[in-house]
Amino acid sequence: MSSLKEIKSRIASVKNTLKITSAMKMVASAKLHKAQAAIGGKLPYEQQLHRILAGLLQDDDLLSAMRHELGFSNPDGQSAIILEDVGVDQIPSKDKCPRIALVAFSSNSSLCGSFNVNAIKKYHETLRLLERNGFAKDDIDTYVIGRKMAEAVRKSGYPVKSDLSNLADKPSYDAAFDLASELVDSFTSGEVSHVLLVYNHFASPGSQPSVRENYLPLSLHDIDKGDRYDQPIDYILEPDPLSLVKSLLPQVLLLKLYTVMLDANAAEHAARTLAMQIASDNAQDLIAELTLSYNKGRQQEITAEILDLVGGTMA
Repeated sequence: MSSLKEIKSRIASVKNTLKITSAMKMVASAKLHKAQAAIGGKLPYEQQLHRILAGLLQDDDLLSAMRHELGFSNPDGQSAIILEDVGVDQIPSKDKCPRIALVAFSSNSSLCGSFNVNAIKKYHETLRLLERNGFAKDDIDTYVIGRKMAEAVRKSGYPVKSDLSNLADKPSYDAAFDLASELVDSFTSGEVSHVLLVYNHFASPGSQPSVRENYLPLSLHDIDKGDRYDQPIDYILEPDPLSLVKSLLPQVLLLKLYTVMLDANAAEHAARTLAMQIASDNAQDLIAELTLSYNKGRQQEITAEILDLVGGTMA
């Protein structure tokens, strides 16, 4: 059994740790509140724009005009930007997409539970699926946002085309615009044929599942229901539909990427808040157990001293 001095020292140490975890929980909770406000203001707007664009492009004539307006860069006459009904997390095959880009998100620091572990696990799962479909290391351009993901990508042996870890802590609209422009330019020029996103989604303060989504080609799925519109939506449009779609398309692509950045940032703060709450609860439980052990030990010492006094008087 540990001495009372050792137990008292452990209690003081755990109390100091409790102060740290409680402070970190308060900081993460404040950041989460701010991130929730940001994502709450952007997500409905981005989803509604996506729905409008998807609804407009159900018109075959408008879709054909849009493809013609964007130009034809491929020898087979295929449009430079392919607007099609791809699955949300569909993995392309090597014969259809010679080269792809992968944008993976994580945090820059630890102490956020299994947040980074789950994101890295999803990244490795995506790599296995890509390798199964015929992709080699040189066929994948990897963009990383988050130091933990950058380390995992390098350990996996895949080159990092662009390290944007500073955006994990402070998502920036301007930086999202630059990255979106680079990805769209790579896609329209034919340098890459598919763009995938891997990140942790903020579903609730207690749930941040890892997800994989297609960024390009643009999915025409309904965001909520996951299925395509059966009939074109009869919008009243001003100016003409083609001008509107040409203006709407880059906004949808930009806002999608920026919303994902905000979503991953909110998920990180939620995971850290939960992890620090659990750590604080465990520290309080440990303090209670150590205090009980200290009191028992102290009581035993007092009892032993009394017995010694009684034994001395009887002698």
